[in-house]
Amino acid sequence: MRRWFALLIPSYAQKLTLLAAVPLILAVAAIALLVALQARALAEREISTLETQLIEAKKAELRNYVTQARNGFYFIYGNAAPDDETAKQQVAQILSAMIYGDEGQFFVYDYDGTQLVSPRQTERINQDWSGQTDSEGTPVVDELIRTARDGAGYHSYLWPKPSTGQEARMITYVTSFPSWRWAVGTGVFIDDVLASVATARADVEARVQSTFVYIGAITLVALLVVFTTGMLINLRERRLADAKLKRLTQRVFDAQEEERGRVARELHDGISQILVGVRYALDNTRRRLERGDTRAAEPLNKGIDSLAQAIIEVRRISRDLRPGVLDDLGLGPAIKTLTEEFETSTGIACAFQTVVFRNRLDDEAKIALYRIAQEALTNIEKHAAATHVQISLRGHRHGGTLSIADNGRGVRSTQTAGSPGLGLRNMQERMDQLGGTLTISQGKSGGTTIEATVPLSHMLPPEDSEHSKVAAE
Repeated sequence: MRRWFALLIPSYAQKLTLLAAVPLILAVAAIALLVALQARALAEREISTLETQLIEAKKAELRNYVTQARNGFYFIYGNAAPDDETAKQQVAQILSAMIYGDEGQFFVYDYDGTQLVSPRQTERINQDWSGQTDSEGTPVVDELIRTARDGAGYHSYLWPKPSTGQEARMITYVTSFPSWRWAVGTGVFIDDVLASVATARADVEARVQSTFVYIGAITLVALLVVFTTGMLINLRERRLADAKLKRLTQRVFDAQEEERGRVARELHDGISQILVGVRYALDNTRRRLERGDTRAAEPLNKGIDSLAQAIIEVRRISRDLRPGVLDDLGLGPAIKTLTEEFETSTGIACAFQTVVFRNRLDDEAKIALYRIAQEALTNIEKHAAATHVQISLRGHRHGGTLSIADNGRGVRSTQTAGSPGLGLRNMQERMDQLGGTLTISQGKSGGTTIEATVPLSHMLPPEDSEHSKVAAE
């Protein structure tokens, strides 16, 4: 039973394979989702444009029909008096004869709602249809008369098709004969337009689904390649790879998590708060602009200033991740620059002292001492309430020592190097990795002193005379 259970537990190589496969799956899923959303959005814009163009073409066609019909009998209407019944009959007869296509016809309502012309639905003639609505509750006759009274315009509603009796969407164009109090117009059914749009949307959905299938197939092939490669590596060098990967992965994960935690704190405490202020300023600006407030520039200027602060903060975080001066000039100038920036940003007076080392520190020791200085200054800013900081960097017969002392409130007696907070634990772990020592002490009059010492094993041979002055660690 235990043997079967052990077989179910993946090896370290298999775990690495899964670790490679899961981000791949997530990345492909995100790409597929993004492609689908963008394809749908683009297609929807194209379909909406197509629908608008088709409907506008229908509207232009309707307006042309009404204009041509009006021109055909305008000489009768133009020469007739408002009560000329003979002229009205002539125009009504002309309009009744003007049918086109399978569904096209002209209609006439008087301003009281009585239909005077309806060649395809003669049962409606001479009946009062005021107040009529379609199945969705949209006013029909009253809206047509109101549009005619306003001069001319379009109206859309559901209407039974004369050929089938089934309701379909119709667009009408109506104009007015004001002296006769007539609303004259014609309409066209746009179910063919709606059907074309629905077909286009169905095609888009089919293409999106096909894209998902293709992406899924590619993902499956990629996963098979990943698993196959992982198994080959596992079969060839399983024991050696496991031993190396365990040590390497643990170190990488520890470093990643530590750095991610620090960057996350920096982003949350700095940039996140600034960006929240920028968003509030922009929202305030938008509301003022919508109200026409002439003071809209005030929050906008605040938002611009906050963005400038965010840029400075990003540059600071980038510099903290890997300061270039540490590689170019050495540890001494790097800590001096760090001290000056700390004094400028916090207003806490700082004094820095260093001497030229006979021997240079290796990269691991330089990075460790620089990070300890960073962490110590951060703790002083947040917790110490100090007004003065003394920093010294010196070499001696036992190695190199970085000392940071402040005149703040000090640490609690129970908070030693063995049981510190997260920042102090990080300092202690760095010294442990280098085989060095970290001591934290509190003066009788308050304040805290941190000393980090790296052993001689991390000293490099002296540089030649040409570069000895540059190596001022």
